[in-house]
Amino acid sequence: MTIPPEADPDAELPDTTVEQLPPSLRAACARAGWTTLTPVQARGIPRLLDGRNMMIQARTGSGKTGAFLLPMLELLDPSRAVCQALVLVPTRELAKQVHDDAVKLFGDSGLRTVAVYGGVGYGQQVEALKRGAHVVIGTPGRVLDHLLKRTFSLDQLDALVFDEADRMLSMGFYPDMRKLKRYLPARDLHTCMFSATFPAFVIRTAREFIDDPEFVNLSSDHVHVSDVEHVVYVVDGMDKDRSLVRIIEVENPTAAIIFCNTKQRVHYVNVVLQRFGYDADELSSDLTQGQREQVLDRVRKGSLRFLVATDVAARGLDVPELSHVVQYEPPEDPESYVHRAGRTGRAGASGTAISLASRAERSAVERIAKGYKIDLQERAAPTDDDVAAVVAERLTAHLEARLRERDTLQTERSARFERLARALADAEGELPLITMLLDDVYQAVQHAPAIPPPAPPPPPPPPRRRDDDRPPRRDGGRHRR
Repeated sequence: MTIPPEADPDAELPDTTVEQLPPSLRAACARAGWTTLTPVQARGIPRLLDGRNMMIQARTGSGKTGAFLLPMLELLDPSRAVCQALVLVPTRELAKQVHDDAVKLFGDSGLRTVAVYGGVGYGQQVEALKRGAHVVIGTPGRVLDHLLKRTFSLDQLDALVFDEADRMLSMGFYPDMRKLKRYLPARDLHTCMFSATFPAFVIRTAREFIDDPEFVNLSSDHVHVSDVEHVVYVVDGMDKDRSLVRIIEVENPTAAIIFCNTKQRVHYVNVVLQRFGYDADELSSDLTQGQREQVLDRVRKGSLRFLVATDVAARGLDVPELSHVVQYEPPEDPESYVHRAGRTGRAGASGTAISLASRAERSAVERIAKGYKIDLQERAAPTDDDVAAVVAERLTAHLEARLRERDTLQTERSARFERLARALADAEGELPLITMLLDDVYQAVQHAPAIPPPAPPPPPPPPRRRDDDRPPRRDGGRHRR
């Protein structure tokens, strides 16, 4: 996959249509039953065919998978039985979905693809890699495992795709992504990143992997990434506290303010979050000045993950790199919604403003959105099964990463517990013990207090002047008595 020599990275490219696509791409659209292109496909395909590095903001279900798979039909070489494109995804479900779409779109083109992800055996994945898959789709941790086992190589890689980058980072894959970077070839790669939002931590990661990307935001008519995503979850009013916990687990904010209308509700929500193991604290008028200063100090340092507050208590408060704002209940004053939501999506990054609304509160949120012309997305509240799937994926990725880091002696030490592990797995009555251990590990990793960025080191002291560096004395060095 190479940039065409005549490509001008600064040239404006018009959106495309199915009829304007190359024949191989038109045939793939016919196989998939696509008669028209989605906006992300119409805008993204010509730019990727032109060899441009891209950062594209597009929501799930927007057709982005086709946007990066279709150009591969023109840009990859089926006669080279090596990995030419790597697609990194956050979950095994998405890996399987992208793989299925690739099989359908690639058809009889000769391009082979394989999905690699954790939680399953290596056998079939190793066989497909050794046969020479042209496109590898997988989670960062399992891709790294295969690279360490030398079951495939990225030496001939031409294209790198990050799909749902914000979710990938929220799953805790950043350390694996950094390690994987060492296996990338030391030359320019055609790289693109798709993400529903571009908060600060995603933009920082993009800078590590992508040179001079072009930004495209499909949620507006402007090409930029500074944006706030507005979401409402309609939840059972009697189960709103547990719904908040489930939403936090799925969304996984790096830092958030949770707004409530009264100080009593602030205290209640804070207690719920703390009892569930979250790094949370409250800000209300009931706090003493000393307690308030302690909370504010953690906020200023960026070492508090969740702050629960009323509008009055949070007035004038600036939280660095706030990824989410959560409105536990609609504000009494509609204008307060704008002030609350405006706490995120600052300094060139994007953020997410979430509203929790009972069925009775839903109309109030919709009126606010209509009044301020806000594009409000309604999402189904995550279920316990949704949360179980997400935490299992995160914990599996973490445990696999820790296993990779073990040396021979540590592996030998672990072997002492193999017999116990088998006994616990086979004994039905011991399931609570296993789940407790897994929960303890997950809580320690996922919900430990935030660590603020380190302060810059102090400047080094001036070098001490040696005797022979001193200027000569006017008396020639003779001391007077």
